[in-house]
Amino acid sequence: MHHRRTFKTIAVVALGWLLAASLLIPTIAQEPPQPPPPKAAGQQKGNPPKKGAQRQGAEADQQQDSGGEKVVIDTEIVQLDVTVIDQNGTPHYNLNKDDFTVYEDKIKQQIESVSREEVPISFGLVIDTSGSMRAKLHTVSEAALDLVKQMKSDDEAFVAQFKAEPELVQDFTRDKRELEDAIGELYTGGGTSLLDAIIATADYAQEKAVARNKGQHRRKALVVITDGLEKNSSVKEKEVMEAIKEDEVQVYLVGFVDEDEPGGLFGKSPAKKAKELLNRLAEDSGGRAFFPKDLKEIPAIAAQIAKDLRTQYVISYYPNNEKRDGTFRTVRVMVNPKDNHKLIARTRQGYYARRDKTSAQAAGEKKLGSHPPQ
Repeated sequence: MHHRRTFKTIAVVALGWLLAASLLIPTIAQEPPQPPPPKAAGQQKGNPPKKGAQRQGAEADQQQDSGGEKVVIDTEIVQLDVTVIDQNGTPHYNLNKDDFTVYEDKIKQQIESVSREEVPISFGLVIDTSGSMRAKLHTVSEAALDLVKQMKSDDEAFVAQFKAEPELVQDFTRDKRELEDAIGELYTGGGTSLLDAIIATADYAQEKAVARNKGQHRRKALVVITDGLEKNSSVKEKEVMEAIKEDEVQVYLVGFVDEDEPGGLFGKSPAKKAKELLNRLAEDSGGRAFFPKDLKEIPAIAAQIAKDLRTQYVISYYPNNEKRDGTFRTVRVMVNPKDNHKLIARTRQGYYARRDKTSAQAAGEKKLGSHPPQ
């Protein structure tokens, strides 16, 4: 999608490297990051995007299991990461295959397996540092640090901030100290480009990072911490939803939304609009939105997000529709009530039945700003 915004990287490198770079590549150093090139004609509407579901090409693909080993999976199988909660938002972890029903394009599918085991995750911490967050930056930083503390040894994360445009502060790493240092360097100022930030970081997590041998875990997510006051993005909500579908990245949102400002005579208040936007973004991606009222809630929210991501159910099935025609297939997961309690399944809205296997190298050709040397 040629309209997607890129984000810049912020890095501290050795003085020697800076001097060498100034002598060897002065022209390149002066050039600003370029936007991604438009897709070729074969990528226009009606054709499959470069990114899709767990369905792969005609040959079997290799995926990483929870132990990091390469395993061969059947190319036609669809895998859904599913979180199950009750009406109070309490997760349920004791379900089995018979408790689920899956519909694809409103047609019931035969479930092959349902599993729930801890797996490593690749996620991005996407932090709102716009001017409207100035008084909340300390609280926001504490929330991000709590999420870093929840990381397991095999997890990896990156840090991005957004003001008028999104910026990459720390590339994917398993080093908690690097992530903590990056969070400590955040500063506020400028406008708010929430939608631009989500679309850029989702693309980065799925495409560019994978092409650079980072962000390798199958389960990917963004944890966005914001006040939700969208003002400056160049893309629309519909475009962000489409990107989330293509990238298969779950979005968890922590919204520090002020309730003070009332709406107009016929309009909604800014706080209500912000909450509704964050809830829609989370729901469409299979994630969740949280709205803490007190800093004391942050450790529990961080622990819940980490647990949700790591211990989701994986529902696998072979779709009745075997055509690989590039269309988007809607998916709905239903859960049988337990002990007279209605249960809700959260998962992505569907997947693209793409024709061709995506090459990570080709995906990596999309420019998302310069990166420090590795």
